[in-house]
Amino acid sequence: MNRLVPLSLLHLLLAFFLVCVPTHVQAQTDAGAEKAAVSDAGNQAAAAATVDRHDTEVPAMDFLEHLVDEILEAFGVETSESGTTRYLVAAMFLVGAIILRGLVTRVVFGIFRRVASRTETTLDDKLFTSLASPVGALIVFLGVLAGLKVLKLSSATSEAIAYASALVFSLLIFWLFLRAFNSLLEHMQEVATVRKLAVAAFMPRIRKTLLVIFFIFGVLMVAQSLGADVKAFLAGLGIGGIAMALAAQDTIANLFGSVVVAIDQPFRIGETVRIGAHTGLVEDIGLRSTKLRNPDKSVTIVPNKTVAMEAVTNLSRFTQRRVEQVISLTYAASAEDMDTIVKDFEKLILAQPEIDVSSVMVYFRDLNPTSLDIWVVYMTVDDDFRKHMELRQRLNGAFMRAVKARGLSFASPTPPVVVQGSSGTTDMIRSQNPANPPKTSS
Repeated sequence: MNRLVPLSLLHLLLAFFLVCVPTHVQAQTDAGAEKAAVSDAGNQAAAAATVDRHDTEVPAMDFLEHLVDEILEAFGVETSESGTTRYLVAAMFLVGAIILRGLVTRVVFGIFRRVASRTETTLDDKLFTSLASPVGALIVFLGVLAGLKVLKLSSATSEAIAYASALVFSLLIFWLFLRAFNSLLEHMQEVATVRKLAVAAFMPRIRKTLLVIFFIFGVLMVAQSLGADVKAFLAGLGIGGIAMALAAQDTIANLFGSVVVAIDQPFRIGETVRIGAHTGLVEDIGLRSTKLRNPDKSVTIVPNKTVAMEAVTNLSRFTQRRVEQVISLTYAASAEDMDTIVKDFEKLILAQPEIDVSSVMVYFRDLNPTSLDIWVVYMTVDDDFRKHMELRQRLNGAFMRAVKARGLSFASPTPPVVVQGSSGTTDMIRSQNPANPPKTSS
């Protein structure tokens, strides 16, 4: 962009001399005719032309025109017929604008950048860097426009310049705001990336979308400033938009789903989640869908509409790991044996350094038809899955050794045995020990 600014200045200078010289010659050749045509009717026509010219100008140009009039009055050029004097004043405006541009972009913005470098945020650094070029181009444009206003131009030329100045001024202001908005979005993207937010995956697409929307809005505003009927265009566009929305309901729903994911942040790339019936590692979060890598290494593509509607379980955000299990012993154990083995289990669990002591619960809970059940609950202080599984394996082995040391045995559930009696009745017999099944009679 810095290379483009000198080129734009050359173009503005060329346009200035191409417009100024012919119009100045035309003004000198028409001077005699203008003197002869001075009358009441001529004055009224000139006034009407002046009003029409002012109607086409941007309201912000009124201050510039007033400034030009004050400077001409200070130099005594207001009523002077000397074309050379007006041309020199116009050149002075142009040279002054170029000098002012250099002072503002290099000195003033240099001071701003040095001050911004001392702040913690980098947003102000980006803003001052991006705004220097539009501000410089705006200063040169105002200098060219002021120089053109000094010259005695025909009404047709003045009207054309008014339309052109309105267009150029609107484009420069739009460029300035576009650069500022782009710097803001770039800063937001950097912050999201540094903080590893889930929205960081969406920021490139969000940035492009917002820039396109901003560009369209700017074009409409420029068209409105030039007198185009933007309301009628938007009304027609609204009817077509309704038809397109009806035809793309699923796509729009997925887009809104992606916005919900970006704002809610239920998961990030690299985390394992369960979405409805699908469980896998999040590989990509797009505007339309989310890709999950399943445990069998296949890929499931879940529409973002489904993600927004379904319950999402994030399996990577455990703060602790909870274990709940039931250990069943046979009825060969006595009540004293059960009290002793419960205390043994509790001591074994509390002896592990990975255990959250406040979470440990061991109770002789149930008298089932086929077993005596001990309920065991404990939590780890670490959320690491491998450490959690190693701890479970270590404790399960300790439980087995403790049961064997007490002379007890684990119960195994067995299905009921259906026995058909001689009287035609059906008896249900459950085996207490698979090694010694009950005897049946026919």
